Amino acid sequence: FPQLAYELIGFSMYENRFSSVVKQRYIKSNESTNLIHVKDFLESNGFVNKKNNDYFHPYLGIILEDLHDENVLSIDGTLQFIDTIFYLTPDFYLL
Repeated sequence: FPQLAYELIGFSMYENRFSSVVKQRYIKSNESTNLIHVKDFLESNGFVNKKNNDYFHPYLGIILEDLHDENVLSIDGTLQFIDTIFYLTPDFYLL
């Protein structure tokens, strides 16, 4: 989703934790998001639903979490993924 890519704007220290500071383009949806469509889209792209709104891609080594209807917006039938949480597993670096 290149149109929604995070932009790194800096780094921060808070309570002895080093963090990156990112921003993402503002998106305004024009319809409700059907989470069945989210699940179908992700599964058709190789992701496996692990629990609730969390997914894992076993080949790519990517974990996507927090994909509820406030973080996956719909615009004219197109899903827009914002404010999601993602992790890279050690398998990601093997590709």
